[in-house]
Amino acid sequence: MTWSRHGGAFERRGYHHGNLREALVEATLALIAEKGPSAFTVAEAARRAGVSPGAPYRHFRDADALLAEVALRGFERLEAALASAWRDGRPDPVSAFETLGRAYLAFARSEPAYYAAMFETRIAAEDHPPLATASDRAFGLLRQAAERITAFLPPENRPPSLMMALHVWALSHGIASLFCRPDRARRSLPMAPEDLLEAGVLLYLRGLGLAGGPPPAKES
Repeated sequence: MTWSRHGGAFERRGYHHGNLREALVEATLALIAEKGPSAFTVAEAARRAGVSPGAPYRHFRDADALLAEVALRGFERLEAALASAWRDGRPDPVSAFETLGRAYLAFARSEPAYYAAMFETRIAAEDHPPLATASDRAFGLLRQAAERITAFLPPENRPPSLMMALHVWALSHGIASLFCRPDRARRSLPMAPEDLLEAGVLLYLRGLGLAGGPPPAKES
């Protein structure tokens, strides 16, 4: 059985041999979207996929493995979204850096089921090496951007790129988790979350001496 999104729901179209793995991933996404990650069980995913309770174990050793697959795909999508926003630092690294946070919020808002699987489940990425790799690749774009920006600063004023990337990730993730949720736990804001994030990033860059504008020329 495969599933397709239609009007925010998932439609059964009939299971075809060889598509069970994809059907289970789609069923898991549907469960998370409707009830949250805590409501997920392999048995319920199997029921939605129209197969026996034991069938999922042909592809996934347990519930964590199935959730890890969904989270892995989420990180791959996030990496693609961030790469599209970063554009290898064009038109300039600072302007491109400012778009990364907005892309993060957009992903959290448009892919809430993936986002929940990535950050709101009990899955430990280190227990699933492919998931850890996908997560590191997505975060690597933030670190790459931080390295490009800090290269414009004098060495004595240059913060560690890892620390800078973690700061911006924490800021973006906090705003996304508090103010971009699709459920009733979303907190209200007197402004758009994007505006709040932009102001925070601007203050952060200003503290580094970049002021949110084009970076100063490198000193020779």
